Amino acid sequence: MIILLGSVVVQPGRMADALALAQAHVARSRLEPGCLEHGVHRDSERDDRLVFIERWADLAALQQHFQVPASNHFVRDISALAAERPAISIHQSTELPWPGQTPR
Repeated sequence: MIILLGSVVVQPGRMADALALAQAHVARSRLEPGCLEHGVHRDSERDDRLVFIERWADLAALQQHFQVPASNHFVRDISALAAERPAISIHQSTELPWPGQTPR
């Protein structure tokens, strides 16, 4: 499984625009093959920061997501609302059961 973590600090007065863009992107991305989870969250310690958490079945699915024109438009548009350079990190992961639960 692939986990993508991203964040963007939004310019003052632009959070409503950024949230609208982000929520549309999340809804669209959830329909893509291999998308296991895709969400946007407001940072509870920094009100001007959005955090993205994504889980993808594999690297090929994430790479395909990056090729979708709407994904590229989202990156362009959210970057235009950013007060700082957006951050992104991609991680290879193995899902482990919660303690006391049997593996899936």
